[in-house]
Amino acid sequence: MKLTTSVALLAAAGVNAHYTFYRTKVNGVSSGDWETIRITENHYSHGPVQDVNSPSMTCYERDVGTGAPKTVSVQAGGNVTFEVHTLLGHPGPLHFYMAKVPAGKTAATFDGKGAVWFKIYEDGPLGLGTDKITWPSDGKTEVSVQIPSCVANGEYLLRVEHIALHSAGSVGGAQLYLACAQISVTGGSGSLNTGALVSFPGAYKATDPGILFQLYWPRPTSYINPGPPVVKC
Repeated sequence: MKLTTSVALLAAAGVNAHYTFYRTKVNGVSSGDWETIRITENHYSHGPVQDVNSPSMTCYERDVGTGAPKTVSVQAGGNVTFEVHTLLGHPGPLHFYMAKVPAGKTAATFDGKGAVWFKIYEDGPLGLGTDKITWPSDGKTEVSVQIPSCVANGEYLLRVEHIALHSAGSVGGAQLYLACAQISVTGGSGSLNTGALVSFPGAYKATDPGILFQLYWPRPTSYINPGPPVVKC
């Protein structure tokens, strides 16, 4: 396999480009650090999850069983923004998932375990088949998602996930950066058909084509996002 000098330099530089999702923003108002997002294991190291079978795949919590101090309210059809520290410094897809909090729980007490998650957003690369592949989230300091207008009202975990593919050419090389925000949705129609729900861990395999992926050479001509399809209203 041919690997150019420029590609090797990019891969080496990527080691210093780790990141976290540490604040939410709704209606232009930012939360405090880790105020509405469960503090993650990598809040100091900024390092990724690399084992898709790890329990960390749920919300990457540092303090398992301890929710964030607050739950942020959002109107169905409105946007929730995750602020990034410091920026999305690796190439790869961005996903957002939601899990409805069951009866008897709150967003702060729900652990997100089991088949409870549905995908509300995914993106893909531009420039496939060329040496100038780009991703919509490249270099972003914040990323946003629209909450479907047809979801049921209530409290949810909102899971952001960015999969860095710069070292994904071997099993275990993909780097997953993720976090869970606690949100309370109002104004939803409740008509959403989520289809089959998935679990984290469990939704991905280490050999899925969107996880085990050679980004640089030979030049990829397609990309398949891992996980379920995006739900639609």
